[in-house]
Amino acid sequence: MFTGIITHLGKIKNKSKNSLNIKTEKELIVKLSIGTSIAVDGICLTVVRFDNDFFWIEFMPETEDKTSIKYLKVGDLVNLELPVTPTSFLSGHITQGHIDGVSKLINMKKKGNSYLLRFSMPANLSKYVTPKGSIAVNGVSLTIIETGKVFFTVGIIPHTWTNTMFHTIKIGDFFNIEVDILAKYIKRLL
Repeated sequence: MFTGIITHLGKIKNKSKNSLNIKTEKELIVKLSIGTSIAVDGICLTVVRFDNDFFWIEFMPETEDKTSIKYLKVGDLVNLELPVTPTSFLSGHITQGHIDGVSKLINMKKKGNSYLLRFSMPANLSKYVTPKGSIAVNGVSLTIIETGKVFFTVGIIPHTWTNTMFHTIKIGDFFNIEVDILAKYIKRLL
């Protein structure tokens, strides 16, 4: 379980058919062990190896099929977050790292000190998305501003823009989205 509050960035140093090698800060590396879960752009993955500057994760074909991991390339920045602990401060919202769909950035405009981002959304997810609700985009907990059957809009404040991979984005890029788990449970119960 994660909170959607990004603590570190990583850079893809190598990518193979089923693994990624990611360079990140030593401050994060020292918290890793073999088998540690880590959210990489919101995808819950498992650390299989690490050294002083890098860690490696493996992924299966299902992950490649259902997430934006297939679009990552060497040199890309990724958002990183370790799982919550019983003493973690929950300042985002509860996320699982189980991606519900892949979205495309369709519009981006600067408004005041922030950016408004409009993403495409698979129509089957629209029932879980509501204005002022929560959504995770590449692992970042965000508040939904506007929704439609096939889109949603969020705002990015300067701190989030600077401290996540968002400062590198462009229209047409693909993103992992995870809808609010509470919305999924309520829909299932109804």
